Amino acid sequence: MEEMEEELKCPVCGSFYREPIILPCSHNLCQACARNILVQTPESESPQSRRASGSAVSDYDYLDLDKMSLYSEADSGYGSYGGFASAPTTPCQKSPNGVRVFPPAAPPPPAALAPPPPPRNACLTCPQCHRSLVLDERGLRGFPRNRLLEGVIDRYQQGRAAALRCQLCEKAPKEAAVMCEQCDVFYCDPCRLRCHPPRGPLAKHRLVPPAQGRVSRRLSPRKISTCTDHELENHSMYCVQCKSPVCYQCLEEGKHSSHEVKALGAMWKLHKSQLSQALNGLSDRAKEAKEFLVQLRNMVQQIQENSVEFEACLVAQCDALIDALNRRKAQLLSRVNKEHEHKLKVVRDQISHCTVKLRQTTGLMEYCLEVIKENDPSGFLQISDALIRRVHLTEDQWGKGTLTPRMTTDFDLNLDNAPLLQSIHQLDFVQMKVSSPVPAPPILQLEECCTHNNSATLSWKQPPLSTVQVEGYILELDDGNGGQFREVYVGKETMCTVDGLHFNSTYSARVKAFNKTGVSPYSKTLVLQTSEDTQSEEQTLPFPVPLERSQLRRMSPFSSTLNLQPSFPGRSYFELRSSAHQLSLHSSLQSLNSAGEPSASGISSWSVLLGISKLFVLFLLFAWFSFDPSSAHADIIFSNDNLTVTCNSYDDRVVLGKTGFSKGLHYWELSIDRYDNHPDPAFGVARIDVLKDAMLGKDDKAWAMYVDNNRSWFMHNNSHTNRTEGGITKGATVGVLLDLTRRTLTFSINEDQQGPVAFENLEGLFFPAVSLNRNVQVTLHTGLPVPEFYTARSAVP
Repeated sequence: MEEMEEELKCPVCGSFYREPIILPCSHNLCQACARNILVQTPESESPQSRRASGSAVSDYDYLDLDKMSLYSEADSGYGSYGGFASAPTTPCQKSPNGVRVFPPAAPPPPAALAPPPPPRNACLTCPQCHRSLVLDERGLRGFPRNRLLEGVIDRYQQGRAAALRCQLCEKAPKEAAVMCEQCDVFYCDPCRLRCHPPRGPLAKHRLVPPAQGRVSRRLSPRKISTCTDHELENHSMYCVQCKSPVCYQCLEEGKHSSHEVKALGAMWKLHKSQLSQALNGLSDRAKEAKEFLVQLRNMVQQIQENSVEFEACLVAQCDALIDALNRRKAQLLSRVNKEHEHKLKVVRDQISHCTVKLRQTTGLMEYCLEVIKENDPSGFLQISDALIRRVHLTEDQWGKGTLTPRMTTDFDLNLDNAPLLQSIHQLDFVQMKVSSPVPAPPILQLEECCTHNNSATLSWKQPPLSTVQVEGYILELDDGNGGQFREVYVGKETMCTVDGLHFNSTYSARVKAFNKTGVSPYSKTLVLQTSEDTQSEEQTLPFPVPLERSQLRRMSPFSSTLNLQPSFPGRSYFELRSSAHQLSLHSSLQSLNSAGEPSASGISSWSVLLGISKLFVLFLLFAWFSFDPSSAHADIIFSNDNLTVTCNSYDDRVVLGKTGFSKGLHYWELSIDRYDNHPDPAFGVARIDVLKDAMLGKDDKAWAMYVDNNRSWFMHNNSHTNRTEGGITKGATVGVLLDLTRRTLTFSINEDQQGPVAFENLEGLFFPAVSLNRNVQVTLHTGLPVPEFYTARSAVP
């Protein structure tokens, strides 16, 4: 019952509701509190007059009406209604429940000093949903009184009162043990045996526990509600369209002539049944949540035990080494303790979050159960729809992923002491658990490998007896002059054709396989000879090649060239620049993709022409990717083929890109489609295990820039640096430039660099990342050339 108390308190005064009224938004207010927060508005500025004048364009005008102007970056506690052009700025107060409310406007100056005021309407803003309502001539009397809520509050307060006492004890009445419903008397055990023996006529009397007896004693006969428009008429019917009880006179006057009207009692029973069915599902969720909390608490103990065990093993290994290992031992212990604290923090945070949500759910359930006990159909139907919606919404909040631990109890770390003193400076943890072995090297199928003119086709397969799962392959080619190998394909296919090679040149090719565990050794190297050219090599077509001159051909679904969306992140994109060309594939590849049809694997398979200068092979590739729904927070909303995201929560939520990068130069942009109420979205890169329910950059797994409408900051591990003037609005573009060759991260706004180089010394695998809330919507743009500001900076010696 204690969890239900928040449901019974007014959001303005923080006390139990007194004479509560029901607003059209289904929220409740004390009648006195509603009177205190009334705001007088000029008649020309009411929502109705604004809609009539054509200035309103949507059903959400009240959001503008309720918008507050803050006078500083911090919450100063003062604000004003931006929608009231003539309303003076008034101090903003906060109720005990943390809801911001506004007192009545200051009294007007004396009539002798002020001109006659224009006609004014009384406007009431709900402190919970901030919806503004203009009162009619009846004022607050036009809102129905929530008698059902009053009854629930009365029973709740009675349940918290002191224990009932026996009514027959002569001195120091003892605590009552039973109540006789026929005698209407509370008895302690001695008085019951003495004054109410279970024999004779008294044997037929019904004895109940004191609490039940008190409720039955205080329950009054069903109150017959009266119509708000016709106070002498009782509610007898229910209008389905208006969702409110009506009286016979309302029907006679024709107010609901075209509406569907049903009997009040039938609708009362129907809505009670619907609420009961909704509570069954919510009850199951609450039961699962309790079991989940037990699991989380057990995880805390397990993590502590595993941590102690792991520390003991680590100390034993370190003590076995000589003095060189002692300098490293402290660092390793620090890593273990950090992992320990991180796991505990994640699990404890989840416990706290789940506990709060469960308390709210339990409170709502108890409140709904008390509402079901009420025998006033009119009062019940006034709030039943809202309660049913709240129950369904609360059940949805316990959806997929909510009851899944965010952290495991295992410490997947192991000390590799093989290198000993020779590698003491590289000593680090390695994965303890290996899911599967590394794949065997692929076998090149010589009978299917060939060259034609300046094209080369290669085919390979896994060894016949290999049972190791393979996720993809990496094909490498040299430059035709015995230079170093470059990756030209990453994907699942086992055949690849590369066009645009030098004529009369010898190329070396090799391939390797990979899975989650690692990368296989290379296959045997295959040497390929291209055909002789009848023309001079100086006439090799420059790239991008015009479509009418390109030898472009569509490959079968079983062959492809450069997979632009690989399944092995961080190993497919690189960029080598030719001082003779400084070329961009962006426009050409986009035109090819628009002309091509998706293959069986969902990726357009094209032979990509590679423009080659006389000195080296030029590969210039750009990464196309989208957001990843599988790793995103559950509150993230995806659209536009996972290129556009927003959120259904007011808290910051994180979403990652599908592709990770470990080398090369990469640039992408995010356009701001919607930007309301000046939130602080963050953009940058992150590890795959970054926290998904906090702003990007709050932990040590993300490097980000968060920005508002005026300025921006860089943030990593909750450290804020380099405040820079210049923010974002709707339509702005935020650019992210990840240069893993120089190991730097740079940001731009509207194609101008924002601040200095944000982060340096970046190493490892990084995923594009964004954090936002429901006030922001962004769209991802990829496959873009490097911006001019970075190109110009790179050209400076």
